[in-house]
Amino acid sequence: MPERVRHDEEPIIFALHIKTEYTVWMASEHVDVIIVGAGLSGIGAARHLQTECPDRSYRILESRSASGGTWDLFRYPGIRSDSDMYTLGYAFKPWTEAKAIADGPSILNYIRETARENGIDRHIRYDTHVEAASWSSADARWTVKARGTGGEAIEITCNFLFMCAGYYNYARGHAPELAGADRFHGRIVHPQFWPDDLDYAGKKVVVIGSGATAVTLVPELAKQAAQVTMLQRSPTYVVSRPAEDGLANWLRAKLPAKLAYGLVRWRNVLFGMYFYKLARRKPAKVKARIIDMVQAELGPEYDVGTHFTPRYNPWDQRLCLVPDADLFVAIREGRAAVVTDTIDTFTETGIKLTSGTEIAADIVVTATGLEMQLLSDVVFTIDGVATDIAKTLNYKGMMFSDVPNLASSFGYTNASWTLKADLTAGYVCRLLNTMKARGMRQATPRIGDEVGEEPFLDFTSGYVQRALHKLPKQGDRKPWKLHQNYALDLMALKFGSIDDSMEFSNPDPASARAA
Repeated sequence: MPERVRHDEEPIIFALHIKTEYTVWMASEHVDVIIVGAGLSGIGAARHLQTECPDRSYRILESRSASGGTWDLFRYPGIRSDSDMYTLGYAFKPWTEAKAIADGPSILNYIRETARENGIDRHIRYDTHVEAASWSSADARWTVKARGTGGEAIEITCNFLFMCAGYYNYARGHAPELAGADRFHGRIVHPQFWPDDLDYAGKKVVVIGSGATAVTLVPELAKQAAQVTMLQRSPTYVVSRPAEDGLANWLRAKLPAKLAYGLVRWRNVLFGMYFYKLARRKPAKVKARIIDMVQAELGPEYDVGTHFTPRYNPWDQRLCLVPDADLFVAIREGRAAVVTDTIDTFTETGIKLTSGTEIAADIVVTATGLEMQLLSDVVFTIDGVATDIAKTLNYKGMMFSDVPNLASSFGYTNASWTLKADLTAGYVCRLLNTMKARGMRQATPRIGDEVGEEPFLDFTSGYVQRALHKLPKQGDRKPWKLHQNYALDLMALKFGSIDDSMEFSNPDPASARAA
């Protein structure tokens, strides 16, 4: 779709060369919508805009030099989805590959293919890191200030700002203090920044962590390494499922791709909702069932109680998914091992544990988690007053109390990210179309009756707990409370009232003149 820009708002480019050869480059441009982030959420949001608001111009600002977000950033061995692609994929674009649990390169190709097919790639501006955004009620627009990789300042204005940059810091992972790490003669790497030159063939590797990244890395590294040890402080729930979905592949051979995709998508959504509700209602029963399945994979002699029995209930944290039981196979075959202990100190040749045991290592991989970063740490100002998003109340899982014309895409914690991202993008389009129909330039969530406050995420995972102080709160009732339920959110966001706790204001002078 060609981008619509009024002649008086075409880009104007200035270049100023100073003696130091430092270049200040500023672009003055206005679009109806700015999307921040060209990953899974941002590309999906652009597709919704093009189909549901075809008269709106938009620009995607991407801080990196390539699209794909997470799936371009992470390059560690075995990188894959921890959700099935029938729900992680877009509702409008069927997933057609055989594997339902897909590898990272396949997902990246799917995202970029979506962008190319819809002409979205022509709207992406790369190497543009958004630093601040200021709202002017008088002008009914955001002024977005960004910086290029060379330090040049960039300024673009928009009527609506849609943040789709994910939830964690791309520049830094969580790296706890590791006593004695400077003594270690081997190599220490973080999965978020996997080095291209790392040769682990025939080496002894220790992976610190027990989350999704760790359980992905261990079986993949074990294919070439001499020995891989997953060192964890405490266990995580690990469940196995086939990498390929037999029913989905059968249906795709018999039915049109979109119909087959829709049927499998809804089957997986409903099953996920059922399993989550069952885990919340009968946690002891679900816990026992998961542990029994692990025991069956590893055999009666394996100490599942120590290494695969968490202290918390299922879905207090996200479950780890392993396709075709690959982690359990590596353990059974002796290529990988799990050690549950705490680190006393690194030594020259490995890691000494609190128990006194020492694990020899040539390479240590710190799969210690992510650092959450809501809204990319952008500094927001409203009519000249600095606004702390952490002190707002989250509206319908996407907007913020008293903050106009700003939405953020944040997926489910108990299901595939894209399910919620799709609903969010659809709702933003509903909101934009309502504003236009009513001749209003501003939509602001307002708290009416007194609303109680609750944490933004009801999750005990370390990366969430470390970041709660940086996140907004949610309310104790709708529309300020997250459902974490796709069916309920579908009804609320696609068909529910758009006026619920939403103030439409700032009439469009052009609409008023026309009236």
